[in-house]
Amino acid sequence: MPDRPMPIHSAATRVVPDIVNGDRMADVIFICDHASNVIPPDLAGLGLPPAVLGLHIAWDIGAADITRRLAGAFGAPAVLATVSRLVLDVNRFLDDPASLLAQSDGIEVPGNRGASAEEHHARAARVFHPYHAAIDRMITRLVASGRRPALVAVHSCTDRMEGVLRPWHVGVLWGRDDRLARPLLASLGRQTGIVVGDNQPYSLQLVRGYTTEIHGERRGLPYVALEIRQDLIADPAGAAAWAGRIAAGLSAALAALD
Repeated sequence: MPDRPMPIHSAATRVVPDIVNGDRMADVIFICDHASNVIPPDLAGLGLPPAVLGLHIAWDIGAADITRRLAGAFGAPAVLATVSRLVLDVNRFLDDPASLLAQSDGIEVPGNRGASAEEHHARAARVFHPYHAAIDRMITRLVASGRRPALVAVHSCTDRMEGVLRPWHVGVLWGRDDRLARPLLASLGRQTGIVVGDNQPYSLQLVRGYTTEIHGERRGLPYVALEIRQDLIADPAGAAAWAGRIAAGLSAALAALD
């Protein structure tokens, strides 16, 4: 395993995000920051055993499936990251220590150990900036059409963190703007058999999410981030069921914005 991070400096290696329904006009856009567990080949897996890349530290398990299903259900565009969060977390501000981690949930990431400012900058140029530029272009296109699209950032979370069981099936996260969060919490809360967390298991009032803050709050758009428990959506059947639940709740919440 490497003792130092593997440098990536070529502009030609910029990572292109995945765009779904890129030509669609809709009143909602779906974003998936941690859709992929792929490590670019030149980074040699960041020195991690392949099995680790299947864990929650590398990606949001099931989130990409949910995002694609929601984009299909609403006929709406979606932007999905195509590189693991371990390369660089696109939902963290670049000055946040969590942007590039040498350890995650107790697991060492050898290829990130001792990463220099130059390496951080190179990875941002390769991964972070192209991804957020794509989101910005998509939202700008929708706004230019006269829409004020709601932004829904789809995440998933492990059912147990640091040995503590998380009881919430889905969390609705929001920061300073609750225009979409409040009706979504209400509509999901009316569904039977699920536990809905209000800013759980994370709170955007305490932890800054780059995607929702920059593309939602700073643009003045209604937004939420969803945290769906991974054990519920790790297979296609679970993802289909939960995409249906989310779609029903979100439809009611979007209607309440009108």
